[in-house]
Amino acid sequence: MILLAGLIDFETLMPVAVFGMFAAVAWWTLNLIATRNGNVERRLDEFNDPQLRHPGATMSDAEASTVTKVLKKASPALAKPLQPKTEAAAGKIKTRLVVGGFRGETAPSIFLSLKVAGLIAGLVLGGGISLAISGFTQGALIRAVAVVGLMFYLPDMVLWFLTRKRKQAIFLSLPDALDLMVVCVEAGLGLDQAMRKVSDEMKKTYPIISHEFSTANFQLQMGRPRSEVLKELGYRTGVDDVRALAAIIIQADKFGSSIAQALRVQSDSMRTRRRQIAEEKAAKTAVKLIFPLVLFIFPAIFVVLVGPAAITMVRDMFPRMQGKG
Repeated sequence: MILLAGLIDFETLMPVAVFGMFAAVAWWTLNLIATRNGNVERRLDEFNDPQLRHPGATMSDAEASTVTKVLKKASPALAKPLQPKTEAAAGKIKTRLVVGGFRGETAPSIFLSLKVAGLIAGLVLGGGISLAISGFTQGALIRAVAVVGLMFYLPDMVLWFLTRKRKQAIFLSLPDALDLMVVCVEAGLGLDQAMRKVSDEMKKTYPIISHEFSTANFQLQMGRPRSEVLKELGYRTGVDDVRALAAIIIQADKFGSSIAQALRVQSDSMRTRRRQIAEEKAAKTAVKLIFPLVLFIFPAIFVVLVGPAAITMVRDMFPRMQGKG
């Protein structure tokens, strides 16, 4: 206990306590601002979403709504240091978020505010605590910089992972969606009705592609041209096969060719590509197994096979050789 008290003294804990106090005050202030006129906003939300009027609504829903409001109101101030200076940079950030599935108006500001919050947390955790415990040394500075960089780029890594997972889900579900669309078109339905049928039938199995088709169908019902809707569908998903599908449908619609035949050809080509990707991964398996075999499996086999012989040599042969000497 004396050693622990010597390592963690009052001067070390003082910066952490001060930061915790300021964080608590800031959170209380933001919560107070967000919950102002809360009854009126709650009633308006109930009119927009009737499920909130159900008596089974718990306190966690209200708390989640409060946290969301706090983030929305605090994000512009936090994101201000990282706001892009040009329209091109802002468009790149918005495109990344749209492809990742985040299409709200406040998505870019929330994303940038999370990066700033991560930077501040990295400075506190990696800089303050590390320097307070280890002192102003080279190792402490390296750890501080590493933690700050990790926390700053953590939202980018999470967005990359979600985008990659979403693209893969769309790529794997698109051939089945095209097959169902071909059946609907050949049964006499139009392309708009076929997309609506696909979105309704694939809600549970492939929710992502179902939501994309539902959004495209809603835009068509609002009167937008089909070519613009299909191009935007390829832009939102970020998958090359969806963009190729949109181009094929636009071309077939423009020249009056059979849409069902174009969809069938695209579905067959996608299935062939998916099979080729699976064969490529299977061929790479043998090469990828070399490292775990050499590092983990071969040493264990070597110990099991050579271990008894080595023990016998140590117990019998070495004493006899020393005795003869």
